[in-house]
Amino acid sequence: MLYPGNEITVYKTPALANAVKKSLEARGDGGVGWTFAWKIALWARLHDGDRALSILNNHLRPTNDMDTKYDSGGGTYYNMFDAFPPFQIDGNFGVIAGMAEMLLQSHEDFIELLPAVPKTWKDGHIKGLVARGNFVVDLQWKNGKIVSGFIKNKTGGKCKIKYGDKILEFNIQAGKTLGFAQSFK
Repeated sequence: MLYPGNEITVYKTPALANAVKKSLEARGDGGVGWTFAWKIALWARLHDGDRALSILNNHLRPTNDMDTKYDSGGGTYYNMFDAFPPFQIDGNFGVIAGMAEMLLQSHEDFIELLPAVPKTWKDGHIKGLVARGNFVVDLQWKNGKIVSGFIKNKTGGKCKIKYGDKILEFNIQAGKTLGFAQSFK
């Protein structure tokens, strides 16, 4: 499984990841509700942030379509509820999970920063995004490069952080915050 599991990854099983990519391409980017959410997360796991963003934009497209056929392809109601007959919260929550996958992934033996950030998200920041192992990450980037990064863990422990081609290991003391941005310059 590519997402949410880790049996298929772009690093450990690239041939299988490529097979998933071909399957997603054959299925297309259309959908409604939770199907958009899954596709966003899957493309993020394949490190294609621009494709994930395109699907996210389709999901966020405003609609007044109340017909259960959704001939226009769903979207989002003006109250920000997911347009899927009649309404399903898993689309809303799933899209947020997919966006998180675009910015941080931790299904490998490392925490990967900005693995699928779209080209148009040149500048941004996140606060409090939690990676596996209960590591909490705050991150800021400008022109596509990390300028500020902090990680903490209540219980402490070792973690590896990957950004670009570099993987560094850090020992986080319990309850302490560690700045790591300078390490990746």
